[in-house]
Amino acid sequence: MSLSLSARVAELGLTLEAAAVPAANYVPFVQDGNLLFISGQTSRKNGQPAYVGRLGDNVTDEDGIAAARLAGLGILSQIAAATGDRLDRVARIVRLSVFVASTPEFNRQSAIGNGASDLMVQVFGDAGRHARSAVGVASLPSGVAVEVEAVVSLTQS
Repeated sequence: MSLSLSARVAELGLTLEAAAVPAANYVPFVQDGNLLFISGQTSRKNGQPAYVGRLGDNVTDEDGIAAARLAGLGILSQIAAATGDRLDRVARIVRLSVFVASTPEFNRQSAIGNGASDLMVQVFGDAGRHARSAVGVASLPSGVAVEVEAVVSLTQS
């Protein structure tokens, strides 16, 4: 594949924003051998928090899925930053962890997580299929509804 990651995303009608900078004392990603560990990415649009609130309260399932997709785009932005925007450096998306701000009664976190999971498969095909957890939490940074972190296997540069 000679296509860049940002070009592949553009083929889907989407745009990668600049990779988010850390909000505290951590780095956005760490590479250890061929594994790339990406810190949690929240749903952002134009650099601002998007889909603020909780599922089961003021955020609909459809908006939660869209929030997870935006957080997934944040993951892709970090992959692009780590690889020089090289799609061919991604061997596999190994794991996603999806955190969903939700009320105690809300129980569809896995459906919300599909917003990010489906995006990975759309971008990487079978290499985008991954292990995943999706859990409900009381709140997330900046009040967003969804945050996603990832582990990615890279090819040799």
